[in-house]
Amino acid sequence: MDKQDGRSAGEPVAVGLDDPWYDTLASGWGEHDGTADPVGGQVGAPEAPPAARPAPYDEVYLAVQRSGAFQEVRRRYRRFVVPATVAFLAWYLAYVIASVAAPGLMARPVAGALNVALLAGLGQFVTTFLLTWAYARHARLRRDRAALDIRWETQELTGGNAR
Repeated sequence: MDKQDGRSAGEPVAVGLDDPWYDTLASGWGEHDGTADPVGGQVGAPEAPPAARPAPYDEVYLAVQRSGAFQEVRRRYRRFVVPATVAFLAWYLAYVIASVAAPGLMARPVAGALNVALLAGLGQFVTTFLLTWAYARHARLRRDRAALDIRWETQELTGGNAR
């Protein structure tokens, strides 16, 4: 019996470049590690590792890291992230501990089929979305402009994106 593409039932299929499912290998599966080329054949010795950055680039990035502007961006980041993370983890652990330690409280009906546990669980989702919104707002208002200035300064000192 012939298949729709004109080959016999036992005939092997050759993958062509016009095949819509044809693509390069999945990332990390023999690509550029010297074991196989993208077409599937073996290659010789692996490529030499790329050369390290010149010393001036290292010096520029270390100078940027030590700068007051960079330290201020990091401080603003930590001032928001650490308390927000601690608060959210405390809220989550309180929910889990209350579910285990106080099942009577969590089973208490609030309205109809809604009980305290269901409202607290939904509150976890609401808290996650609010925290995401607050983080994005904080980053936009207090860190992004300063970080972009640092980035532009670094690009000018290193000569742009050239390697």
